[in-house]
Amino acid sequence: MGNTSCVFCTCIGQASIGVVERWGRFEKLADPGLHFFNPFAGQWLAGILSTRISSLDVRIETKTKDNVFVQLLCSIQYRVVKAHADDAFYELQNPKEQIQAYVFDVVRALVPRMNLDDLFEQKGEVAKAVLEELEKVMGEYGYSIEHILLVDIVPDAAVRKAMNEINAAQRLQLASVYKGEAEKVLQVKRAEAEAESKYLGGVGVARQRQAITDGLRENILNFSHKVEGTSAKEVMDLIMITQYFDTIKDLGNSSKNTTVFIPHGPGHVRDIGEQIRNGLMEAASAHVNIE
Repeated sequence: MGNTSCVFCTCIGQASIGVVERWGRFEKLADPGLHFFNPFAGQWLAGILSTRISSLDVRIETKTKDNVFVQLLCSIQYRVVKAHADDAFYELQNPKEQIQAYVFDVVRALVPRMNLDDLFEQKGEVAKAVLEELEKVMGEYGYSIEHILLVDIVPDAAVRKAMNEINAAQRLQLASVYKGEAEKVLQVKRAEAEAESKYLGGVGVARQRQAITDGLRENILNFSHKVEGTSAKEVMDLIMITQYFDTIKDLGNSSKNTTVFIPHGPGHVRDIGEQIRNGLMEAASAHVNIE
């Protein structure tokens, strides 16, 4: 509801308060409602003030301790105190300019003592300092400061770009560390798997050779018992000759070999048998000497 008035009466709306004068001198405050005046006695309505909360946005440009220029946007929410509406009406010609001047003064005295990172972290402290100063000053003029919000902090465009590049470089460095750790773990696991594979391969070869040795021993014993008059040496020679011919057969059947030159003949087979027996005897002799 708006405020309506004439020479003899005035209707003051809700959330408003009127200032009544008599012969140019303050007389009283008029609450919301209908009021009658006597203009012949010099009584009239000098003005009406709103008691609603008003908002004022103030943009300040200043410099931080580390020489970075920033723009700060402060939102000040204030209202007229009903009991002191006469002070608000008579004392200040332009309250918005007064509030803005004090905000400039406090912010430009506090921010230059802070680094840019500290400003972002402690913007609540800056708003609190502005609030305390404005409450102390504006309270004397009939105004109440309800809230102060430091809405935005905008560094210079070049500084923002540099900060983004620093952040990106730090993240890339962290990603490289994680990637290196992953590759390290992968190489360790690969080495462990290779070592385990070689160990198991060695165990398999040892078991294979043990099985071959056990099989040869069993064949020699069986052959010696079934065929009378044969010695273990003769049976061993026969087995080696058989394996020798099997080896030549496998070489001939292999598709990967085109031509293979090997010495062949009964004398060569005998030489191979003697070399194997000499090697076995030397190994057995060395084992006995060690024991």
